[in-house]
Amino acid sequence: MLKELIRAFLLIFAAEMGDKTQIIAMTFATQYKVKEVILGVILGVVLNHGIAILLGRFISTVVPMNLIQMIAGIMFVIFGIMALKDEELDETNNKKAFSPIITVAIAFFVGELGDKTQLTAMTLSTEASYPIFILIGTTLGMVATSGFGIFIGSKIGEKIPEVAIKVTSSIVFIFFGSLKLLNTIPKDYINILNIVLYLLIISIIEVSLMKKLINNRKKKEKSPMVEAASKLYNQTQALKETLDSVCLGEGKCGKCIGSHCLIGYTRFILKEAREYGNYYSDTYINMDSLIKKEYDNNKVLEALSIIIVDSINNGWNTDESFVVNKVRNSLEVIIFGQIISSKSNINLYFEEAKLLNKKYAVLLEKKVYTKLHK
Repeated sequence: MLKELIRAFLLIFAAEMGDKTQIIAMTFATQYKVKEVILGVILGVVLNHGIAILLGRFISTVVPMNLIQMIAGIMFVIFGIMALKDEELDETNNKKAFSPIITVAIAFFVGELGDKTQLTAMTLSTEASYPIFILIGTTLGMVATSGFGIFIGSKIGEKIPEVAIKVTSSIVFIFFGSLKLLNTIPKDYINILNIVLYLLIISIIEVSLMKKLINNRKKKEKSPMVEAASKLYNQTQALKETLDSVCLGEGKCGKCIGSHCLIGYTRFILKEAREYGNYYSDTYINMDSLIKKEYDNNKVLEALSIIIVDSINNGWNTDESFVVNKVRNSLEVIIFGQIISSKSNINLYFEEAKLLNKKYAVLLEKKVYTKLHK
């Protein structure tokens, strides 16, 4: 009983070291969690070897092993092509067509059809007194050899980009699938023309899928930037509308001096940001050199409160080259006579503001907390 288990384990372990299944396990481990790959291996092998042990030699008399190997080769090529399929971000619950465990199980089940390990399990079962221990031994042997590949794959997968993993996975499956087909397709069909035609078709499919995969990945990488830009655009639009109302206009102000005016300068950099995407600027402006006028301080406080609330909600950085921070500085100069340095902590910010002008600091604080609790 135990002897049969150990014998089955050692035979499979020796046969599978460095074999395709170990490499496939390594490939899967770069994509899925270790636990999922191991469970998939166990499920696939138990089903495959279980069938072999239950049927014994009967399966070889019903279905030619050559045909089984050919079907397995075709399935491997299909798996290789499907490995380049890109899952969209908006899939329901972000689920794939098959769970990782089922995907691995199917691959191992198909990969072992007619393979030496299945034949070994089948042969051992015909002379075993306890076939169940043959199944346990062969399964443990497969898990042990696959474990090496899974360990290596899980470590490699942490350092390789997802696109590279998918491409490698695709190539591995297609390579072993093609080898199976080469060894099982009747020799009459194996000639230079057919091989070139096969490689050409596979290459066209692979290249087209790779291009699509890479393009989709580029779009997905840009999406956070697009979202951030959209937020910035909306933020600057809200500020623009508020600052437009702050501007005194030529009726009260006389001839417009444009960006030489503090509000004029502020509106100018917002316009540049919104129209050209220039959300960061290293240009230094001496605030003291800009002309200050009798602005409506309540409107200035409203604009400043919008910036502070957005800063709290969206976590904008404190980079002084960030256009919104430049606007913030301008508004602080109008209200408090200078730029407030404590920007990273809202409580310290208001404490510093109150030292400069308690009345406006209290009004600003009220506006900010009212907006935050809406």
